[in-house]
Amino acid sequence: MASATAPLLEDDTIEFGEEEEINPRTYKHPYVTFFHLFFRVSALITYLFCGWFSNSFITSFVVVVLLLSLDFWTVKNITGRLMVGLRWWNYVDDDGKSHWVYESRKGIQQNRIQASESRVFWLGLILCPVIWSIFFLLALFSLKFKWLLLVSIALALNGANLYGYIQCKVGHSQKITTTLSSMTSDFFRKQVAENVVSMLTRSGNQPPAATVPGPTNIV
Repeated sequence: MASATAPLLEDDTIEFGEEEEINPRTYKHPYVTFFHLFFRVSALITYLFCGWFSNSFITSFVVVVLLLSLDFWTVKNITGRLMVGLRWWNYVDDDGKSHWVYESRKGIQQNRIQASESRVFWLGLILCPVIWSIFFLLALFSLKFKWLLLVSIALALNGANLYGYIQCKVGHSQKITTTLSSMTSDFFRKQVAENVVSMLTRSGNQPPAATVPGPTNIV
């Protein structure tokens, strides 16, 4: 099935909600911030210490994958939208083609995003895939292939959210850059056109040069 990437929406088709400004030293969405880190940190801790509580690989595998799935759903559908005003999703059109959409809040809504929550969001989003990458290398060099499979699932789920939100952020920045470049180009084109018209106008209004009479032949 063919896939295409849709740009950031030109208008706010689906409203994310209006937020009121609060004290920047407090968390606006404390429970959302908590669960943004809870499931992914719980998956890491369970992976590290599951051997202390159970010798069954199947049980550890199921618990870690369940935590990773809860984390993926929570980060994709809730925390990104509320904490940083970003959202990515997919839909299939009438022709059966898959489209990926990367959205970002604009204007006054973007200014209402809390800096402390944004830092927590990006820290958790980036740091956890780095830790899973380290576990991947350790499992690979230790030849623990069954654990390598579990770590690969964790990297896929964490990496998908990281890639999606980076696309939202970078796409929004590229849109701003493109808009500024277009405005700058239009400004210079306008200035050049005005200068050319001004030069032509001055040339048309300039009086003709005085004719200097030549010497008269005396017969």
